[in-house]
Amino acid sequence: MKILENKQNTDAWFSDRLGKVTGSKLKNIVVKRGTNKKIGFYELIADRLATEEPEEDPRERGHRLEDVAIAEFEKLTKKKVKQVGLCISDENENIALSPDGLIGKNNEEAVEVKCLNSAKHLQTYFEQEIPSEYHEQAMQYFIVNEKLKKLYFVMFDPRITVKPIHWIEIKREDVKDEIEFLRDYQTQVLEEVEALITNLTF
Repeated sequence: MKILENKQNTDAWFSDRLGKVTGSKLKNIVVKRGTNKKIGFYELIADRLATEEPEEDPRERGHRLEDVAIAEFEKLTKKKVKQVGLCISDENENIALSPDGLIGKNNEEAVEVKCLNSAKHLQTYFEQEIPSEYHEQAMQYFIVNEKLKKLYFVMFDPRITVKPIHWIEIKREDVKDEIEFLRDYQTQVLEEVEALITNLTF
């Protein structure tokens, strides 16, 4: 066994741990046979690939980098992205979306941008699946915009210099059953909300 003498919780100690499987990291790596890799696997890759940046609130970082990501997406795809405020469904005025960008004269394409941590950026690239916590948000694009044929779910992280941007294409035809289910579900929820408000105010 090799022993390093840097004191725990110092910068040197944190540097010593980078890219290594430690006791506290092991639980985020071990998976049952036949299941996907856990985020700890991608953290090990990120530790070795990501360039260091000053600490920043993730939400503020996301807002700061969104325009940069869209500009890079436009450069790579030659598509012009329009940024708008709020989109409201023609079917129900209480079903809405704040899109990151719309594409095309008839808004048949759109982009949703995420600037997440480096491990999540890499996980999405290797697994080619959008993070589950953003699934419903992606579906809302199709629910609100009935003309939407394709959503580009764009991941951007300039710290991963070998692959700072990538995206997953979601086509309406591939998720049509889910779109219908989630549209009906939120319509029902809104009806329940209206009924309760009516009972309270009359």
